[in-house]
Amino acid sequence: MNPSLALRHIGFFVYPGFQIQDLGGPLAAFELAGSGAGAPPYRCHVVSHAGGDVASSGGLRIMTSLMPSTLDTLLVVGGEVSDDPATLPAIDAHLATALQNGTRRIGSVCTGAFILARAGLLEGRRATTHWKHSRQLQRMFPGTRVESDRIYIKDGNIWTSAGVTAGIDLALALIEEDLGHAESLSVARHLVVYHRRPGGQSQFSALADMEPESDRMREVLSYMRENLNASLSTETLASIACLSPRQFGRTFLAETGETPAKAVERLRVEVARHRVERSAEPIEKIAEAVGFADPERMRRAFIRITGHPPQSLRRMAD
Repeated sequence: MNPSLALRHIGFFVYPGFQIQDLGGPLAAFELAGSGAGAPPYRCHVVSHAGGDVASSGGLRIMTSLMPSTLDTLLVVGGEVSDDPATLPAIDAHLATALQNGTRRIGSVCTGAFILARAGLLEGRRATTHWKHSRQLQRMFPGTRVESDRIYIKDGNIWTSAGVTAGIDLALALIEEDLGHAESLSVARHLVVYHRRPGGQSQFSALADMEPESDRMREVLSYMRENLNASLSTETLASIACLSPRQFGRTFLAETGETPAKAVERLRVEVARHRVERSAEPIEKIAEAVGFADPERMRRAFIRITGHPPQSLRRMAD
C-alpha cells in the first residue's frame, strides 16, 4: 500500500478545562483531509484520562474515549494552567504508553506544551506556546528552549504550536508532511484560512509583545520603530529615556524582557519581513531601509528570529 494512503489514527487528548478551539480547529483540518478521494486518510479520536464526557473551559462537554492502543499522532490540546507543575493534568503515563506503542508524532496546541514539558518530552528541545504563557513555560521548565515568536515548532518527533488558530497551522503542516502540499492547500481552502503561515512567523507584533510598563520605555520603543534606519545606540536610546546607559539597559530589560539591541533587531526584522513578503523590492534595498548594515546581517537576523532567510519567506508568501 502507498504509505500516503494508509489510515492514520490521530488522537486529541483533552482534560477538564481544555480550550474548545484548540480541539476543534485541528480536528476539522484532519477530518477534511482527503475528503474528495474515497477512503479518508485519517481517523480522529478525542481521548481523555478515563473516557466519558469532559467539560471545556467554556462549559461545553465533549464525549471522549480511552486512548486507542495504536496512534499515529497524539496532540495534547491547551487549557487552564497554573504556576505549579503538580497541578497540570497528569498524562505522563498516557504519553509514555503512546511512545512505547509506536506513536510517530506527539504534539501540543497552546498550553498543551506545559503538559508535554511536565512529562519530560520537551527537555533539551525547542518549543513554543501562546505568547502570553511563553515566559511562564520557560520559568517552570528551564531545560526547554522556549521560542515565543513562533507559530509552531518541530523538534524531532515533537511538535508544539502557539494558541488557538495556530493549532490549525500545526495541523496543516502535519497534513502536508503526510499527504503533500496540494492536499494541505485543499484543506486550508475548505477551512477558509491562509495556507499556511510558516512555523517561524511571529505570533504577535514586536511592539505589542514587549508591552513596557512605563511611558518612558513606550516612548523609546516608538522612537525605535520610527527611526529604524538610524544607529539606535544604547546611548541614544538612554538619552530619550533620560537615564544613564547602564540604568536604561537594566530598566528596559526588566520591563520588556529584551535587551535594547535585541528589541531593535526584532523591530527591524518585523518591518523588513512585511516588505519582503508583500513587495518585489530588492533584499539589499530593504536591508538598508530598515537599518541593517548589509543584507548578510539581515539574513542572519531573519534566521534567528523567524527560522528562515528573507528569500525563503518571499517564496512562501507567493
